[in-house]
Amino acid sequence: MSQEKFDLTKVHECFDRCLADPIDPDDVLVDAYLEAFKELYKFFSLMGTVFGFVRSDVKEKVEILEKHRQQPNAEKFETIKRMMEYERDAELLAKKDYVSGSRTLLRLHRGLDFIYVFLKRLGELANPDDKTNCVCQTSYNETLAHFHPWLIRKGATVAMYALPNRDQLLEKVCVDAATAIQKLPEMLVVARQVYDRTQDLYTKYDLHGLP
Repeated sequence: MSQEKFDLTKVHECFDRCLADPIDPDDVLVDAYLEAFKELYKFFSLMGTVFGFVRSDVKEKVEILEKHRQQPNAEKFETIKRMMEYERDAELLAKKDYVSGSRTLLRLHRGLDFIYVFLKRLGELANPDDKTNCVCQTSYNETLAHFHPWLIRKGATVAMYALPNRDQLLEKVCVDAATAIQKLPEMLVVARQVYDRTQDLYTKYDLHGLP
């Protein structure tokens, strides 16, 4: 059975819902955020070994946050801001036997930075047959590479050499490559809004350095 392909329109819709908290216009809704990452997980999976270093981490982090959303105190994890305030006020951020939602989501947040930069540069390639390995490597080096040990960085860089050209890559991973190219700029605008709002929250609560 062929693997289900990546739907960029669905990612756009999910990120759009992330920003629609009726209580606080500066907050981010966690459920919609996780739905977007479930779709992005398909993208990483369809890329094969190239994004193996991201794929397993995304799956694990999404599952952890979904468990928080299924607990009796699930409302504490309904938005990113409420989650941060709850874990801070309950002194859970440094608790050894507790898996912090704020720390877990920080890893996804860093991954979003990478995928945003990569897809943006992918959309800016002038020709359909332009190679994607250079833009992928540059995007990785500017984002996720800062948080990975040397061995992972080396493996990721080697795997990126096998990336095809722009149209071949989109045909491989997307439900509809032509639609993906058309919709990509709109999706990137919303994804950036989600990233920036989340970044501001991590800055406000001084949580960028969570171990």
